[in-house]
Amino acid sequence: MLSVTTLGINSALPAYGRHPTSQVIHLDNLSIMVDCGEGTQMQMLKYKVKRGRLDYIFISHLHGDHYLGLPGLLNSLSLSGRTSELHVYAPAALEEILQLHFKVANTSINFPLHFHALPISEGKLLETNAFQVDTFLTEHRIECHGFVFKEKKNPRSIDAEKVKSYDIPYSFYDQLQMGEDFVQTNGYVVYNKELTLANTPSKSYAFCADTRYIESFIPYVQGVDMLYHEATYLDDLQEKAYERYHSTSKQAATLALKADVKRLLIGHFSSKYEYLDMFLEEAKSVFSNTEIAKEGFTFDV
Repeated sequence: MLSVTTLGINSALPAYGRHPTSQVIHLDNLSIMVDCGEGTQMQMLKYKVKRGRLDYIFISHLHGDHYLGLPGLLNSLSLSGRTSELHVYAPAALEEILQLHFKVANTSINFPLHFHALPISEGKLLETNAFQVDTFLTEHRIECHGFVFKEKKNPRSIDAEKVKSYDIPYSFYDQLQMGEDFVQTNGYVVYNKELTLANTPSKSYAFCADTRYIESFIPYVQGVDMLYHEATYLDDLQEKAYERYHSTSKQAATLALKADVKRLLIGHFSSKYEYLDMFLEEAKSVFSNTEIAKEGFTFDV
């Protein structure tokens, strides 16, 4: 199961009740953070997202509203006695920033912290048995990355009652999930379809951080189950959005439409707006299956 909790939905300047960007993706037993703006730890506490369960952190770019919460989070993890490893994927310069921060603070991180510099290229970034991550470049004032998280599932799932009734050994479960039949000691073949169920389709979630409206990364987000796309301004400020390397609500919806995604999630709102209803209204006028990010809300992908 793939879901995402939005902890921060605002742009560079926080607004009352709205925090800088941070999300946590939940994938079975894994927790994956995407961006870590200031205040992220407090948001995690408020919405009961356990920081100790984080396995991976991805940082899209090095504007403060997307990473300034990270040094404090890493320090808290160390102080709380974390021993399991943590992988951070981010633009290369962040490693130097973190090292300097901990050096001047005379602070040690007492768990295995693995830093992976994001390549200035696009394509597959990470693959595990559970998921794959692709990265693409957006058009922002500095190097900025988007990410596509793809769930990986075996073609079949185990029918617990059937495998028990046929006394199938646990050691054979992986083969069953890959479609193999089971041959009993007497030579009797128990066909795979008797022991398994068709699995639900794998899900995909794309995170498009700060960017002007561009279509060059559409091939990477084509057909995803959910696309998160920044929508800093309403559409009457298209020119301002372009000048500041951001997008409008309608532009986010237009890209979702052209990429044939199933659902659109918009966020990264400018603090100049007190109310956000118009963002959803404008986006839905172009792409009807649009939702608006809400802090502390978990969206099933």
